[in-house]
Amino acid sequence: MQSVAVVTGASSGIGAATAVKLAQGGYHVVLAARRADRIEALARRIRDDGGQADPALLDVTDPDAVQAFASDLDRCDVLVNNAGGAFGADTIADSDPADWQAMYDVNVLGTLHVTQALLAKLIASGAGTIVMMGSTAGLISYEGGGGYVAAKHAVHGFAETLRLELYDQPVRIIEIAPGMVRTDEFAVNRYRGDAAAAAAVYAGVAEPLTADDVADTIAWAVTRPSHVNVDLLVLRPRAQAAQHKVYREQT
Repeated sequence: MQSVAVVTGASSGIGAATAVKLAQGGYHVVLAARRADRIEALARRIRDDGGQADPALLDVTDPDAVQAFASDLDRCDVLVNNAGGAFGADTIADSDPADWQAMYDVNVLGTLHVTQALLAKLIASGAGTIVMMGSTAGLISYEGGGGYVAAKHAVHGFAETLRLELYDQPVRIIEIAPGMVRTDEFAVNRYRGDAAAAAAVYAGVAEPLTADDVADTIAWAVTRPSHVNVDLLVLRPRAQAAQHKVYREQT
């Protein structure tokens, strides 16, 4: 029977690219996201390319919806907890608690809801894999990122704790922690639709990571032999030596 991979946040960016990569690798991919038109179009694209994919309308912050989604699945071999996002770039003194709540809800509690709902199926597969979409923000703090840093530190702690708790179960916990990734929506959403502010994040950086770069890394980690666990994989563009040290070409 074909292995099933669930990808949350699959409507765009890293999630969509990961779904394509896993489908190319032979997985039947379930595209879970809130935007029906996008996941339906992506499912058609994957099927047109010879892969297997089903769209599933899902808000990971709604625990009842997540439980209903999980009940409809016959099996789950891979779960990619990709749904997330950053909202706002204010200092802690000036930040809106509602932004922090929204980031915690989707990045942390959303991951918790989906993981809890699918864990029994992942264990039953005999070789389950859970991918946590972390960030270098979950390892190193930076100014103006308080809420996102806190949420991604929580995701990092979540991954480490779950790996300890499932040490005797046939389930791997992989954390992927990207640095500077340029996607169509992430920075624009963070800056509330201000395209100029979003573009400034990448100004002068010749080759930031792309969604395809991260998806390729996820697919590589997932397709290692089942006894090989990639606990934590940090990836950055070559231009980003560290969180605060980025080479920018002068124009």
